[in-house]
Amino acid sequence: MPILIDGYNLLYAAQIVGPGAGPGSFHRARLALLAFVAEMVQPDELPHTTVVFDAANAPPGLPRTVRYHGVTAHFASDHDSADALLEELIEQQTAPRRLTVVSSDHRVQRAARRRRASFIDSDQWYAQVIDRRRQRDTAADAQEVKPRAPLTPAAVRHWLDAFGPIDVEAMMAELIDPPAPSPPDDPPEPPPLKPGLPSPETLANPFPPGYGNDLLDG
Repeated sequence: MPILIDGYNLLYAAQIVGPGAGPGSFHRARLALLAFVAEMVQPDELPHTTVVFDAANAPPGLPRTVRYHGVTAHFASDHDSADALLEELIEQQTAPRRLTVVSSDHRVQRAARRRRASFIDSDQWYAQVIDRRRQRDTAADAQEVKPRAPLTPAAVRHWLDAFGPIDVEAMMAELIDPPAPSPPDDPPEPPPLKPGLPSPETLANPFPPGYGNDLLDG
C-alpha cells in the first residue's frame, strides 16, 4: 500500500530534530529519518513510500526528488509549502483508498479525507512501526531458541562413526552412581637441608630446656 509521509512533521514527532536546529542539523535529521523509514517500512511497501520535505532548508545542489534506500523524497521547491505538495500528491493518486497519509497537519488530513484515503498522526504512526518492529524482533528471537528437530538415523550413524562406539550403560552407571573420589595424594617429603643448617626439630623450639625458669622464680 502506498505511504505518503509529511517529513518535517514526522521529524518533530519522532524527536529526531528539535526547535532551533540549523541547516546542518536538518540535513543530518533528514538522512536519519529516511534511514528510519527505510528500516521500518515493509520491503514490498518501500517502492511506494514517499516523504515530502519543505524546500526552505533543502540541501543546495540536490535535485528536488531523490531516492534513498528505496524511499522517494520530494523537496517542495515549486510549492508554497510541503502541505501544498502533499495535497497535490494525494490528488494524483489513482487508488486513494489504498493510500496511507502520515501527518498530524489538519490541512493534509482534510485533503486525505476528501479522497477517502487513510490518514494517521505522525506520532501514532511512529509508535506503531516501533511496536511492530519490536514484535518482529521478539518473534525472531523466539524462533532462534526453538529446539531443533531430532537427528535422523543417518545423522546419528554419522556422529557415531566419527566418535567411535559409546558405552551407554557405563555412562548411565556413572550418572546414577558416580565413582567415589580418589583419596588425596600424600604430602611430598620436605627437601633435605643443606649441611650446617639446624634441623626442623631445633627450629620448632629454639630455647633450651629450663630457659626462663629463673625469671619465673624471680
